[in-house]
Amino acid sequence: MRARATLDSDELIAVRHLDADPEMVWRMFTTPEHLAAFWGGDHATIRTGSVSADLRIGGAFTLATVGVDGCSHPLRFRYEVIDPPSLLSFSSPHSGLVTEISLEPAGVGTMVRIRQRALPADLRTEQARTGLTGVLERLALVLTDLTRTEGMNL
Repeated sequence: MRARATLDSDELIAVRHLDADPEMVWRMFTTPEHLAAFWGGDHATIRTGSVSADLRIGGAFTLATVGVDGCSHPLRFRYEVIDPPSLLSFSSPHSGLVTEISLEPAGVGTMVRIRQRALPADLRTEQARTGLTGVLERLALVLTDLTRTEGMNL
């Protein structure tokens, strides 16, 4: 299943099935080196070493993206909900955007649902919708590569 996303008013939801168990997918979303490998999707890259994750309620999640225009965009989030391996939520103190990532066992893998709400007006775009699906597609590729190159039991 390829990622699909819907944009409705100030809410963006993307879903995708991944061929990995929820514990592995959880590690992908909570470990800096894994986040850096996929979070930008195909529209941005993540600066090496820019990702930090203080994985506790109130802890900071930070990263710096570099867009196709070469401009760097530092991002900072605050962890709101941490319920391994099923629910992770963080918010942007700057914009008010709230991101919720839910992981559900599904067959031999995991159904991932990313819900972003309170989207600022400048993020209520087709580019944001395709960007979020790109993040999930990149995550699927990274998981496939990890399985192939490291022989990880996903």
